[in-house]
Amino acid sequence: MARLKLDLPLHQLCYSTHLTVRVTDINSANHLANDSMISMISEARARFLFEHGGGELIGGARIIVTDLATMYCKEAHARDHLLFEAGVMDFNKYGGDIIFRITRPADGALIAMAKSGFVFFDYERKCVVPMPESFAAAFPAVNWVS
Repeated sequence: MARLKLDLPLHQLCYSTHLTVRVTDINSANHLANDSMISMISEARARFLFEHGGGELIGGARIIVTDLATMYCKEAHARDHLLFEAGVMDFNKYGGDIIFRITRPADGALIAMAKSGFVFFDYERKCVVPMPESFAAAFPAVNWVS
């Protein structure tokens, strides 16, 4: 099976936050567990959305994750401070992708890259809704796809 390769437009990264690997994030192989990495990506996504639109409720709609692709590059260990950089790409009528680059500033190691698909969703009506104009306007340089 072919390995996943993410080719992300790093010029789209417009936000960063730091998270520390906790002892409880470590697996039996003594490095950051994949489920903990997914939780850390979710936290970085929530922080990114709060910074660019007020949280997961934007323009009356909420974001729902449709998929997540993660490419692991190096191990991270307990107490490592990680830098999560985030941005967006490939907008469409209903959503797009949030991209992440995760590095360890202490040695510059690339720990992982990830891409999380999202759509805007109205939970009261139980349906996907168009992307709020206010969200799209916050990212004028993002490419739109059909």
